Order: sequence, then structure tokens, then C-alpha cells
Amino acid sequence: MNQRVFHVLEYKKIIDQLAAHAASSLGKSRALALKPSTELDEVIQWQNETDEAAQVIRLHGNAPLGGIFDIKPSIKRTTIGGVLSPLECLDVASTIYGGKQIKRFIEQMEEPEVPILRELIDGIEPLGDLERNIRNCIDDHGHVMDGASEKLRTIRSRIRTYESRVRDKMDNYTKSKSKMLSDAIVTIRNERYVLPVKQEYRGAIGGIVHDQSASGATLFIEPQAIVDLNNQLQEAKVQEKHEIDRILKELSEAIAADQSFLYQNVELLEKIDFMFARAKLGQSMKAAMPAMNDQGVIKMKQARHPLIDDTEVVANDIELGESFTSIVITGPNTGGKTVTLKLVGLCTLMAQSGLQVPALDGCEMAVFENVFADIGDEQSIEQNLSTFSSHMTNIVDILKQVNDRTLVLFDELGAGTDPQEGAALAMSILDEVVSRDARVIATTHYPELKAYGYNREGVINASVEFDIQTLQPTYRLLIGVPGRSNAFEISRRLGLDEQVIETAKGHVGSDSKSVENMIASLEASTRGADRDYEEAERVLQQAQEIHEELQKKWKQFEDKREQLYQRAEQKAEKAVERARAEAEEIVKELRSRKHQADFKEHEWIEARKTIEDARPELADRKQKEKKPISKGDRKLKSGDEVKVLSLNQTGTILDVISDHDFQVQVGIMKVKVKRKDLEYIKSEQPLKEKPMATVKGKGYHVKTELDLRGERYEEALHRLEKYVDDAILAGYPRVSIIHGKGTGALRNGVKSFADRHPSIKSHRSGGMNEGGGGVTVLELS
Repeated sequence: MNQRVFHVLEYKKIIDQLAAHAASSLGKSRALALKPSTELDEVIQWQNETDEAAQVIRLHGNAPLGGIFDIKPSIKRTTIGGVLSPLECLDVASTIYGGKQIKRFIEQMEEPEVPILRELIDGIEPLGDLERNIRNCIDDHGHVMDGASEKLRTIRSRIRTYESRVRDKMDNYTKSKSKMLSDAIVTIRNERYVLPVKQEYRGAIGGIVHDQSASGATLFIEPQAIVDLNNQLQEAKVQEKHEIDRILKELSEAIAADQSFLYQNVELLEKIDFMFARAKLGQSMKAAMPAMNDQGVIKMKQARHPLIDDTEVVANDIELGESFTSIVITGPNTGGKTVTLKLVGLCTLMAQSGLQVPALDGCEMAVFENVFADIGDEQSIEQNLSTFSSHMTNIVDILKQVNDRTLVLFDELGAGTDPQEGAALAMSILDEVVSRDARVIATTHYPELKAYGYNREGVINASVEFDIQTLQPTYRLLIGVPGRSNAFEISRRLGLDEQVIETAKGHVGSDSKSVENMIASLEASTRGADRDYEEAERVLQQAQEIHEELQKKWKQFEDKREQLYQRAEQKAEKAVERARAEAEEIVKELRSRKHQADFKEHEWIEARKTIEDARPELADRKQKEKKPISKGDRKLKSGDEVKVLSLNQTGTILDVISDHDFQVQVGIMKVKVKRKDLEYIKSEQPLKEKPMATVKGKGYHVKTELDLRGERYEEALHRLEKYVDDAILAGYPRVSIIHGKGTGALRNGVKSFADRHPSIKSHRSGGMNEGGGGVTVLELS
């Protein structure tokens, strides 16, 4: 990547902002070394990393990355036998703890999905033993604690004892010899306790002189009486230092033993911190993740220059690389042309560095091998270069390297020389760059270049808008509309005499007038189209809001109607239940009377069935509103022909064991199959035959056996009661109830029911050929 462009586009300011968002010196150093990549895959990976970190920040606020230090120099020293200081050891423990914190934070995260971060934290080693050893020896202030070893505790206890004795003796001196002292205090010189004695009392105190004041009036004397105590104290302090050195040496050796894990942790934590720094920068800029391509396509909606304050910056839509590969921007000075150049160039460098760009979601950026920028006046007095020469020197260098994977930014192309020659040279340079299929954005004042976009394929004109009423630029970029000078309008607004303006217009050629009129018309059309678009957007938004409100009201209406239906049906059901209960009471009362023989059993049963049939069928409208059941979701029943998918065989359903389990006849086999393993083919065609039994003209079709296996106890007895009623109506002398053996609860329930039922004469277990203990045979009256 061209190094000069970093300075021209102020890339370093972005890097400085990025480094400020790093939580550790590791992330900061990584940020300061960041350079754009020219490899598409690498850029995409960087962008995905930034996006993952941005999602975590959006959902969880921030990531715990405190307490992480660059301990690589310390680790390296331990590997060559060096001994770390207490603070250096503490930094190692703190970094281990910081790694565990971020590892735990990511592991406990349910949303969002962060595969890159999870892969990174998998490589972080907790190193709990090493951290505990360091914490047990060194406190949070970097001091080796008494408990670091038993020997150190003993030495420090002795030191405190000696210090206490020395102070006691020195306090006696300050009280008894206060007149001989310059100040009644105990002080330290050469790490020994001394008294500030007046010069004239030197002989009265006696002892060793360690120092004197600047005036010589005060001598700092160690009294002879405490010399031995001070010697013992110093000896103990030497022992303390040796023991501390031994402890630190052991800790340093432990750190060296885990050097490979520590290096790995530091590298991973550096990368994680760097990821979150990029995400925080994007959040501060209200930036979006761009989709990256290597086709030279740039699309940004409402893009903002990242170094201009939010209160002042004007957002613009910028496209390049699809319908056209070059943009020529014309317009007045201070109108924002150069800002547009720098915006595109800087956002390109940011995107290729894995940073999000300040634009709306859905933006797209390209990966270029080189970004060149010729912006600003760089004339050099020392090199005797004029403005034109300095620009041309830079352009010559650019033309030597331009290819189809290059973005070129020209500011005031051809400026600084004769207008006609400058315009001709500018068009020639643009032709050369465009012919190499590079992506180009150029600004110019030359009116000849306004027609350039109309005569060249792949080139389009653009301008920055200027408000004639306020005589101020709006900084809005108008793609497809060339700029105009506005000199006459500005002069008129500033008060220039109308006659002078008209005379000046007479000097302008008809071609120039036509071009200016065309541009004015285009500007008006563009402004009108923008207004219409904004109005259409507003109307569409209102229509969507009305549509959503109507949908909400309609749903409320449907819910209310369903509630009313349910209430009505519940009332009807309760009424039928009350009538049924009353009828049951009447039947019981009639049966208890003496002449109940006048009523036949089948008449009782028919009366009960009449009550059952009077129950309303409560419709579940919500179920009715569902889509029709597809072939694969059809509810299966006995007799249906199905395909067993796992066997690739067809068969017939013999029995519905439950909603999910079925007994299927496949050839000569009977198999139990799950619903998901069955595919419906067709239903059993009903046979047209005479009723098995007819009573009073009403037909009852019922088998001579009832299979209750797999059913719950209450449902089974309910089916049994209904089946016995139907069997009596059918005139069967006996029926078989299949309940299986199991726990025996269902068998006992069937027998208890038979004992109570007035129309069952007797019951017995099935014979050898009837199913044995799994069947109960009922004899009906």
C-alpha cells in the first residue's frame, strides 16, 4: 500500500482513535501497528471479527478486559534465568486472571453466536495454580507478604521486635535528653535509627555520628546504647531480603515453566482486545459492517467523514464501480469536493483494515491493491517546485503503478497552469487512468471537464450543491449533475449592478450559456426528484403504519368473535350437561321402582344414547382456520394403507396404539412403527354390507371384541361402557375384552365394571385359544 496516502487521508488520526479504545497496552500496540490488507479473504475475516465483537457490545454492554498487561518481556527474562520483581509477578497473575474472566464471559454467553471468539478463548489456559502461588506471596500493592514462607514470617516478627526495642530506647532519650536535641524526634540515617543532637551536646550523648545538618548545628547521632540493637535489626533485614529474593526466584522459575501457555494467552488476549477496540470505534462512529468485494465496487448510503464532528458533517450517498468507474466532481471552492475525495479514500483504508465505516447498514466496499491520492498544495521552495510541478511529479509516480485494482483520487486535476492546457492535460490523464480500468474520483474547476462525463463511457459527472439564496454550500453530492460557476447569481446577490452583469453575460459564448442552462435544469430536476422521493417515503411510511394498525384491529376483532363463540358454546354445553344429569337421575329412579321389568334393557341404552347424541359438537374454529393436512401429516387410522419408510414396504394399519405409535401388518409380520416412519397411501374402502344387527330399524356395527391395550385407565373404562351398550343392542351373547396382562390394573377394572353392570350375567378369563389372562370374556343377558 502506498505510504504517502496514509498522511494525505489522515489515516493515523483514525488509528489514534482506535488505540484509545483498547483496554490494554497489548491492544493499543496492536492498533498502532495496524495497516490495511490487500487480501480479500483476510479483510473479510477481520470484518467478521469486528462484527462479532460489535454484537457482544450491543447485547452485553462491554467485555471484561481489565487487568491485562504486556508480560512478554517479563516472561522472556524468566526463561534466561532472570528474577522478576514483585510487581512484575503481580502483572503475570493479573493477566492470568484477566484471561479467565474473558473466557468465562464468552463461555456463559448464549447470544449472539460468536464462533470466532469461542475459538479464541478455547486456547486460553486458566493456569490457576500459578496465579494462586503468586497471589499467596504478593499482595495487591506489590509487597511480598509475611505468609509467603514460614521463614519470612519468623524474620519479620524478629524485625518488629528489634524495631520496638530500638524505639523504646530512643523514646527514653527524647524524653530525658530533650534539651540536648534540636527536635524531640527519632529519625533514620543510613538505615539506622538516630537522634538530632545539638552540636554542643555531642559529647554528652555519645555514640556514632552518621550525618549533620547543612548548617552544622545539628548532628545525627546513633547512641552507643542502641548500636547493638541496630546491628541486630540490620542483620534481620538482610535475612529478610535474602528470603524475599528466594521467594521471587521460585515464582520466576514457575513462570518460566509455564512460558508457552503464558505466551499463548497473551497473544490471544491481545487479539481479543484488538477486536473489541475496533468494535468500540465503530460504535462511537455509528458505523456499519461493509460487505467486501474485489471487483472495485463501492456503495455507501449516507456516508459521513469519520473525522468531522457529527453536528457539522453532511452525509452523502456514494456509488462507484458498477454503472461507472470514474466520477468527475465540479463545483465552487469550499463546497465539499475535497472532503468527498477524502471520505471515499479514508473509508476504503478503514474497511481494508477491518474497521467498520460510518454509513448506513448494507454498505459495500472494495479491496484495492493500492490507493493513490493527489490532494492539496505541496509546492516545495527547497526543491524549487511550483504547485503545478508538485502535482505533476506525484501524478507521474501514480501513473507508473495504476492498474485495474487501484483507487485514484485527484484533487483539482490540472490546476496551477494555463486553463486551456491544464484542462487538456486533465482529460488526457483521466483517459489514461480510465483506460487501465482503475477506479477514479477527480475534482476540477475547468468547465471543459463538465462535458467529459457525457463523452466517455464509464465516467459520470457530479457536483456539490450550492445554495444561491444563502450563498452557502450545502455540501450535498449530486451524482449525474455537473457543477456550474454561479458567478452571475452570486454577484447579483452581493449587489453588483444589473447592467454590468448583463454586459458580462454578453461576453459568454452561446455554448457556455446552453451548458449552464442545462446544468441548472438538471439541478432543478434533481432537487424535484429528491423532494418527490422524500414525499413518497413519507406516504409509504404512513401507509405501512395504517396497514399495521388495521391488521392489529382485525386480529382484535377475530379474537373477540372467537371468545363470544366459545362462551355461547360453553353455555350450550352446560345446559345439555344439566339436562343429561337430570335424565340420568330420572332413569335411576325408574330403575329402582318395582315395575322396572316393564322396560327392556335396550330401551334404557337407546335413551342414554339419545342424550349423548344431543350434546353439541363444539367447533374449534382456530383448528378450522389451519391449513389442510398434507399427505405426509394426515391423521392415520385403522385400515389405512401406508408405506413403512425404514423397510421400504407397504402395509396396513391394524391398530392405533397412540398418536405416535401404530401396529402395522407388513406381509406376514405385525410390527410396531412410529408415525414419522409412516407415509400415508390410501384409506380402506368401506364395504357395503348389511348391518350386523338391527334393533328398531337402527343399525349398529360393532366387533365381538374390544382392544383396550395401551389406553389410560379412565379412557379405557369409558370406551368399555359404550362398547357394552352397543354389543347389547347388537344382540351379542358374549364379547371379549382385550386388556393385556401388564400390571393387572386394567384387568381388575374390567372385572369390577362387569360385576356392577346389570346386563352382564358373568365374566371369565380367556381360554388358551382366546388370549388367556390378557382377555376377559363377558356373558351378556
